[in-house]
Amino acid sequence: MNKLWLLLVLLGSLYTRTGFAQVKSITVSGMIKNKKDHSAMPYVNVVVKNEKDSSFVTGTLSGEDGRFSINGIKPGNYLLDVSFMGFAKKVQPLFIGSLSPFLDIPAIELEGATKELNGITVIAQAGKAGIKLDKKTFKMADNISQGGGSILQGLQNLPGVTVQDGKVQLRGNDKVTVLIDGKQTAITGFGSQSGLDNIPASAIDKIEIINNPSSKYDANGNAGIINIIMHQNKQQGFNGKVGITAGLGSLWTRKANLPSIRPQYKATPKINPSLSLNYRKEKVNIFFQADDLYTHTLNKNEFVTRTYDDGAIIKSQLKRNRNTNFFTGRTGVDWLIDGQNTLTVSGMFGSEKIIDRGDQPFFNEDLSKRLRLWQFLEDELKTTAMATTTFQHKYKEAGHLLNIGFNYTFHRENEQYFYHNYLPASRGTDAFKLLSDEQVFDLNIDYSKPLRYGRIETGFKLRNRRIPTNMDFRPGENSVLDTDAGGWAKYKEFIPALYGNYIYENEKWEAELGLRLEYVKIRYDVNPGHSTYKSDGYDYSQPFPNLRMAYKLDDHNKLSVSYNRRVDRPNEVDIRIFPKYDDAEIIKVGNPALRPQFTNSLELGYKTTWEKGYMYTALYHRFANGTITRISSIIPGSTLIYAIFQNAGKSYNTGFEAIWNQNVSENYSFNLNGNIYRNQIDAFSVENLYPEPNPYSSNLQTAISGNLKLNNSLRWGNSWNAQLTATYWAPDIIPQGKISARFSMDAGLKKSIQKGKGEIVMNATDLLNTMVIKKQIDGVGFRYSSDDYYETQVIRLGYSYKF
Repeated sequence: MNKLWLLLVLLGSLYTRTGFAQVKSITVSGMIKNKKDHSAMPYVNVVVKNEKDSSFVTGTLSGEDGRFSINGIKPGNYLLDVSFMGFAKKVQPLFIGSLSPFLDIPAIELEGATKELNGITVIAQAGKAGIKLDKKTFKMADNISQGGGSILQGLQNLPGVTVQDGKVQLRGNDKVTVLIDGKQTAITGFGSQSGLDNIPASAIDKIEIINNPSSKYDANGNAGIINIIMHQNKQQGFNGKVGITAGLGSLWTRKANLPSIRPQYKATPKINPSLSLNYRKEKVNIFFQADDLYTHTLNKNEFVTRTYDDGAIIKSQLKRNRNTNFFTGRTGVDWLIDGQNTLTVSGMFGSEKIIDRGDQPFFNEDLSKRLRLWQFLEDELKTTAMATTTFQHKYKEAGHLLNIGFNYTFHRENEQYFYHNYLPASRGTDAFKLLSDEQVFDLNIDYSKPLRYGRIETGFKLRNRRIPTNMDFRPGENSVLDTDAGGWAKYKEFIPALYGNYIYENEKWEAELGLRLEYVKIRYDVNPGHSTYKSDGYDYSQPFPNLRMAYKLDDHNKLSVSYNRRVDRPNEVDIRIFPKYDDAEIIKVGNPALRPQFTNSLELGYKTTWEKGYMYTALYHRFANGTITRISSIIPGSTLIYAIFQNAGKSYNTGFEAIWNQNVSENYSFNLNGNIYRNQIDAFSVENLYPEPNPYSSNLQTAISGNLKLNNSLRWGNSWNAQLTATYWAPDIIPQGKISARFSMDAGLKKSIQKGKGEIVMNATDLLNTMVIKKQIDGVGFRYSSDDYYETQVIRLGYSYKF
């Protein structure tokens, strides 16, 4: 802990400006009536004035139906001035809040004599940078030091976000649901996250981080939600953007290979071309976007020492050279049928091709004798196609909406593995093929109505998901494969859900109260010939409430408290019955008996703002039942380690987060984000069934950990921007062990050219080449320590042009 606080002090002079963006345009609507007969009054003057000096802000006329709508109002206190010839003028207070982008004022009635109305409170979303009640938003264009890479790399620079073992964590927890444009997709995973390390960051406009999601979101993901919003331009005429980024990684060997294996990748190329086109004319808007990310990567370079209870010590290395090509294409059309109705039809296609060439030698303690060598080739192709149809009806009141959407997803996972084993007395070749075709049907109906003091939201969601999977083992001579564990399995998921949400705000209070009701039915059918597992499944009907409240002490200080209940449903790969041999002697297997993990979360927050900055602090606590984790064990007479998902019982996560954002001058700003938390897993006992029953018991585990993120943002002239990022991760607990501290620094430089239409970006990740993943694991019958020198340092140069 002393080292953590020392690092906080030493790095306190760094960090970038990372804003919490909010909607800048606020729409206020209402209706003007004649008080005498309640008829609509057209062409009435409606003017918004500053409360302090009555100066003009904006205004409009009511339409033929007496309705008016005023756009672009910022939060604050105003006067609403309504006048019409022959009627008495009305002037009344107008308060604009910070929660709802649309507010509908109750009808205003004019009469021949002056009569004051009670003050009207209108709530809307803040235009200035700040923290909303439910989410934080970041523009990817501001992330200079990570441009040109994957979305996973871009996310790790954001406050409150860390990356570990290829997964995003929020406040030290990887149970994160990832959305694309507000929808779950096979590209990023239905429920659990996947594929983020291959999605080009160039395809992304902005990122929303939601730590305490409301009831309108799916209940899955106790750590929160990350919503990836793709680029989409709706300017009139024809316009677009084209760009390309190229880079190199693994510029030198960080640790030499163990003897007799193939070379590590060096000077690995990275190429990321992108194209975005848009055409809008009158009632039709057509859009197209394509991004390709081609990379060579030293994906893994892990040096391991295993010590067994009988005293045997084995040293090994797992080296994986990876070639990846990930293409995403997105196109669609928006049709503005009339002023109230819009139809959008869109499609997305993704193709991810991965080739892994790996080596894994095993030696005795002093490396004088090679015990065995595994060499493998993985050939994997993932193909995703999505079709979406969305209909939106706008009622006469601004922000009064009905959205109906249907989404179909097809995702094919086609994997082939080829293993060559070199043993002292023999050699052999094994192979297997996995084929999985996932189909998902989603229907969503969402309704939103603005009120005088906020809005109501309600809706319905229906999901039907099916994943048939086949594993074909092709054993060779001296095979190491468990061929009896192959065959077929079918995953079926059916989830209907209802939700309701109410948002309220006045000059002192903000509140959101919601409830989601979900019915979940999961069925996992297993082929009768499987060596260990049998068909299984579960179902439940559960409520998932959420509550957020905030009290405004004054214009610059706000207290907030929130509570929600969420669930982590095991994903299909978590229960998949087939052994996975991506490490020849650490076999990963799913568990069909795995059950959901339910989590309750509490958070107390405080925000203070000043002229050029703000600080937000939060104290949070999560407690979970049925904690999902991997348990590693060996069976008597074997050195193979079997890692199997289990429900470990109760766990707790308690922490403190602080975010400080400061604009020091026109040329320099910084952001500091720190997170300290305590993780605890209570004592538990489970039994791994594969490949044969073996019990495991764990004592209570606790650890105090955290991370620190600091950024500098520098600007000079009208065209230069620079960013320097430093991140520190404190030691933490992982299943059955601990992970050591890590440190990384990234830098980027951006220059605007060609009168603002062109842009050049140069950046470097892990500038000092300090990122190494070190783990200690205490398993059943063995101890395990590893150092992973995978590729982290990459230098990139990119150019883009807008037209």
